[in-house]
Amino acid sequence: MGSGLVQVRVSGVLVENGYILIVKQVLSEAREWSLPGGRLQSGETLEQAMIREMEEETGLRTKVVKLLYVCDKTDVEPSVVHISFLLERTGGAIRLPTNEFDENPILDVRMVPIAELTHYDFSEKFMCTVIERFPGCGSYKGDKRNIGL
Repeated sequence: MGSGLVQVRVSGVLVENGYILIVKQVLSEAREWSLPGGRLQSGETLEQAMIREMEEETGLRTKVVKLLYVCDKTDVEPSVVHISFLLERTGGAIRLPTNEFDENPILDVRMVPIAELTHYDFSEKFMCTVIERFPGCGSYKGDKRNIGL
C-alpha cells in the first residue's frame, strides 16, 4: 500500500471566446493532451501552485476565478487528490516552456475550440461539462472520471 502519502495536483481551466487552453504532454499511450497543472510543492497554497504551474507550462499569467471540482484518483501510487480551478488570463503570452523542471516535457500549448476537445483525447463528458459551464462546480465529485477526466 505504499508510504501512505498522497499527492495533491491542481489543474487549470482557461476558457476564452469558446476556446480552452490545453497542453500536449505524453501521459499514457492513450493520452497526449491535458489541462495545464501539476503537483503542489511544500509550503505552497493551492492558488500559488496553480498560478506557478500555468506560467511555467504555458507562459500565461492567470488568477484563480473559482474552484471547479475536487476529485480523487486512487488507481495510481501514490493516490492523488485532484483539484481543478477556473482561471482568467491576466498577462503573458502563450509559449512553450523551457521544460528544465520537468521529466515529462510539454510539447505544445494550444487554445482549441471547446467543441473539438474530443479530438484531443478529452472525453465527451468533460467537453459537455465545459460547454455547460461547470455544473455543480465548487463541490467534491469523487472519482476523477466522474467529471470526465
